[in-house]
Amino acid sequence: MNAWTRIIEPWPFVLGRELVGVFAIQEWSAVGGDGMVRFRGRLLVEPETAMSILAPRIEPYGYVPMIRSPEEITLIRLRPASAGLTAVWKGWPLNLALFLATLLTTLFVGALMEGAQPLSDPWTLLRGVPFSASLLLILGFHELGHYLTARAYGVQVSLPYFVPLPLPPMGTMGAIIRMRSPIPNRKVLFDIGIAGPLLGLALAVPVLLIGLALSPVKPPSGVVLQEGNSLAYLFLKWLVKGPIPEGFDVILHPMALAGWLGFFVTALNLMPLSQLDGGHIVYAVFGRGHRKIVWLFLGVMLALFLITRWQGWLVWVALAVGLGLRHPPPLDDLTPLDPPRRVLAVIALVLLVVLITPLPFAVYEF
Repeated sequence: MNAWTRIIEPWPFVLGRELVGVFAIQEWSAVGGDGMVRFRGRLLVEPETAMSILAPRIEPYGYVPMIRSPEEITLIRLRPASAGLTAVWKGWPLNLALFLATLLTTLFVGALMEGAQPLSDPWTLLRGVPFSASLLLILGFHELGHYLTARAYGVQVSLPYFVPLPLPPMGTMGAIIRMRSPIPNRKVLFDIGIAGPLLGLALAVPVLLIGLALSPVKPPSGVVLQEGNSLAYLFLKWLVKGPIPEGFDVILHPMALAGWLGFFVTALNLMPLSQLDGGHIVYAVFGRGHRKIVWLFLGVMLALFLITRWQGWLVWVALAVGLGLRHPPPLDDLTPLDPPRRVLAVIALVLLVVLITPLPFAVYEF
């Protein structure tokens, strides 16, 4: 057996030997107390090539390489417990329990919006099926896009965690998935980020069109929680219903409301903030310069609050600042996006513009 393989804790010079031909080392230093090692010097090949060469060399030692500049490579210690398919499926009963709870809360909210009293008559929960099924399918497709894309690239990822909330208008706070291994490069980060909104929107559009076709046009009465208009929603409403006479409005069928919420959630996810899908996309495009875009969008949300007085924009600003504006870099932070992905990034920006709703909700009395 080679003497090197008997070393339990690889010394930096052992790791450094694996960089030969890829990185010319000038100095090294230990980083923190978790075994990370940083090498300074000069990259000898393209970053993408360097990653393809170094990853299989370094992985047997329990490390992965990270390249943030042509003059620096950091070797990051992997957590052995997070490797393999076991981690992907670990905790699935919690995912199932949260999904069933979210199914119950969306059924409850859907039934309430249909005028039912599910607390006194549980069987009336069935009246919430059109809303619940439509909304959960849209949210599920969104998360499925992230999950399948991540798995296709070999990134370890959790099953979706649905978040129940027994309050109108959604009955849920959506769903999230957790990345359990580093993102290899900006291309993978971009693909994972954009896959969710595109797949979710692919289902939200037909759900909204069907729901609008089932929605009557009549004068509203009483106290009404009015949904806001995005450019995309206005166009589809005109496409299905034509011009709406003055004093009349589209009274949304549960499927139409679910489709509208699908548009609303997609727009929120496309915002270039923190760990949102839009944050992944912006970082993939601009790298470390993404912070300028984040600050710019925070200003846009403040402007939207001043114009519409919807306090939700202030909540999003507070959440963005509280959760932090930094985005963790992928392992290869140098290789830029290719032209097709840059075109998709422009499409994502257009989708944000046409889907965002300046005043999402308003209460009116007729």
